[in-house]
Amino acid sequence: MTNPEIPMTREYQLTNDECHFGVHSVIRHSSFVSLFSLLLACCLAGLGARAAETNTLVWHKAAGRVDADIHGEPLWPLLEDIAHQTGWHIFVEPGSARNASTKFKDLPPDGALRMLLGNLNFAFVPQTNGPDFLYVFTTSRDNATQPVRLEKPVVKKQQHVANELIVKLKPGADIDALAKLLGAKILARLDKLGIYRLEFPDAATTDAALAKLQGNSDVAAVDYNYIFDPPAAPQVIANAPPSSTPALTLDQSTPNDPCSPVVGLIDTQVQSLGSQLDPIMLPPISVVGDQTANISPVPTHGTAMANAMAQAIAQASQGKSPVRILSVVVYDASETTTTWNVALGIQAAVNGGATVLNMSLGGTTDSPILDDIVNQALARGIVIFASAGNQPVSDPTYPAAIPGVNDVTALGRPGQLAAYANFSPQVDMALPGTSIFSYGGQTFVVQGTSPATAYATGMAAGTKGLNCPTWAQIQAAMQRKFPVPHQ
Repeated sequence: MTNPEIPMTREYQLTNDECHFGVHSVIRHSSFVSLFSLLLACCLAGLGARAAETNTLVWHKAAGRVDADIHGEPLWPLLEDIAHQTGWHIFVEPGSARNASTKFKDLPPDGALRMLLGNLNFAFVPQTNGPDFLYVFTTSRDNATQPVRLEKPVVKKQQHVANELIVKLKPGADIDALAKLLGAKILARLDKLGIYRLEFPDAATTDAALAKLQGNSDVAAVDYNYIFDPPAAPQVIANAPPSSTPALTLDQSTPNDPCSPVVGLIDTQVQSLGSQLDPIMLPPISVVGDQTANISPVPTHGTAMANAMAQAIAQASQGKSPVRILSVVVYDASETTTTWNVALGIQAAVNGGATVLNMSLGGTTDSPILDDIVNQALARGIVIFASAGNQPVSDPTYPAAIPGVNDVTALGRPGQLAAYANFSPQVDMALPGTSIFSYGGQTFVVQGTSPATAYATGMAAGTKGLNCPTWAQIQAAMQRKFPVPHQ
C-alpha cells in the first residue's frame, strides 16, 4: 500500500477590527482558509510625549504600574529594558523603528505601552504555563518574529509533591514489607504493573527514601510524583460570529475494527460538543473522581482539544469517519495533575480500547515511571501524540520527547514556528498552533502546542478511518507533510 496523502487542516482567517491591550477581534470565516494566520493583532496608536533630560523606566510588577522619563530612546534598547524588568518574551516585526520620548507616572501596563511605543502596534498575550508574550509590529502580529533575546529562556523546574514517591518493583518484590521498612504509607497501587504511590511524613524523609530506593535491588524504577501545570484556558473572542461546526457524520463501523480508531484524549473534562459532534464521544473515564459537579460555564481545555481534533478528523476523513473519542480525565477540580494521574490515565485509555493517545500536556522532567507506562503502550501498538511545550527553547518536554512518541510543536504561520513553540531536536512535526471553536453561543480561541497536537492526532485518526493505511505509513506521511521549520 502506498503512503497516504494527509490533507491539510481546515483553514480560517482572523482579522482585526478595533482593539486595545488584549483581544478584541472579529473573525472572518470561510470553509477552507488558513489556520496558520490567526489572532490577537491589536492596533494601538501611541501618544506624543515631552522630552526629558534622563532616560529612566521603572516597571512595578507587583503593583502593576509603570513610571517613565525617556527622551529619544531607540526601540531595541527600550524593549530590552522592558524584557529585563517584566520577564516577558518580546517579538518584533523586522524593520520596526521608533525613538521614544515620553514622561508619565503610575500608568497601568497597557497605557504605558501606548505611550512608549507610539505609532507602533502591539499585542500582549498572557500565558498560563510560562512567561507572557509581547508582540510589537507595524503591519501584522504574525510578522512579529524577531525575538528580543536577552539570554536563553530559563526552563521552569517541574515541581513535585513534597512527600510522595512512585516506585516500580521487580517481579516478586513485596511492596508492603518495603513500605513498612521505609515508614511509608501506600496511597495507591497498580499491582498488575508493579507500580505504587507512597506517602512519607515529610519532604526530608521522602528525599532520604528516594536515595535508599535507588540502590535497592527490588526496585526497577523510582521517582518523585511530579506536578503538571494547569493547561491553557480557551479565551473568548469578543464580537466574533460563531464558528461553524465541522461537517462530520459518524460511520457506524464494527466495534474494535482496526480501521476504526478510538482516540484516548488524556486531558481535563470534555463538555458537550453539540448535537453534531457528541455522537463521536464515548462515555468518559475519570481517574480523579467524579468531576461533573465542577462543570464550568466556559469551555475546558479538554473541550477545546476535542473540537480541534474533530476539525482535523472531518478534514482527513472527508466528513465521514468511524473515529471515536474517549475522554480520560486526569486533571482534578483545580486543573492540576501529577505523574501518577497521567500514568493512570494512559492505562485507563488503553484498557478502554484506545488505539491512539492524545496528550496535550507535558513537563520538563523525564520520569522513569512515566517512561515505563508509555513504553508499555507503545509496545502494544498504541500510537501517541504529545505536546512539545510552549517555551521557545531546545530543551525536551516529556512525555513528548520519549522515543516513539510523536513530538508535536506549533506553527504560527506557514513554514514558521510559532514564537512560543519548543524546537528541541526530538520534535517530529509542526502543525497550526491555533484553534477557533464555538461554545455556548460564543467564539473561543486556544493557542499553543496543545491544539497543534490535537490537530495531529485528529489528522492521523481521520486518515486511518478513511482508507486504513498502517500507522507507520500515516506517521511517516505526516512527518513529510508537516515538517519542523529550521530554527
